[in-house]
Amino acid sequence: MNLFYVPEISAESREITLSEDESKHACRVLRLRTGDKVILLDGRGGTYTAEIIEDHPKHCTLHILDYQFEEMPAKEIHVAIAPTKNNERIEWFLEKATELGITEVTLLLCGNSERKQIKEDRFEKILVSAMKQSQRKYLPKLHPLTPFKTFISEHPKGALAHCYDGEKSLLQDVFQASGYPLLIGPEGDFTPEEVALAQQSGYDSISLGKNRLRTETAGLYACMIAVMH
Repeated sequence: MNLFYVPEISAESREITLSEDESKHACRVLRLRTGDKVILLDGRGGTYTAEIIEDHPKHCTLHILDYQFEEMPAKEIHVAIAPTKNNERIEWFLEKATELGITEVTLLLCGNSERKQIKEDRFEKILVSAMKQSQRKYLPKLHPLTPFKTFISEHPKGALAHCYDGEKSLLQDVFQASGYPLLIGPEGDFTPEEVALAQQSGYDSISLGKNRLRTETAGLYACMIAVMH
């Protein structure tokens, strides 16, 4: 059955009307009609089986038939990453990381950041689309563009991937299941001052292998390691 994201739905809902965009997609693109059944996701663990009772392309209305709930994954995977200069690359990361199981993402504003503005609405749509495609029950939490120092003060420990010399750990050896964000810098890497600040706060410097990876590749690779360990 076709999937739709309806964040305002709840376990108490008996009827729900899709947003105009989702209504248009359901009735004009997919050509669904009254009596057709669909799956609704609230992005908070809830899955709803529903039947269309009004197939209007601007306000498609459905009757809720069934509700099921899935507990939040015990493992938190929070990646804080500097948006890339090429917007398509960070969008690719958001899509693939959602499919893999990321639970939270923060966009970092760093000293060497080349992109200092983002379109949160577009990024949110990418997360929603990837959640639906991968049939995940939880929508990853997206945080706005956050200055590096602010993030460190709010999250005093975690893992920092950088390209400077020095002792580093493997992510799989230090990863913790909660309260342990994974920080990925911009194309020009974190500044030495940012690395020092994070280390002083309690961050582990980590290696992601011998090869130098692009920002979005490093973010996805770190996400994969966290998923598997």
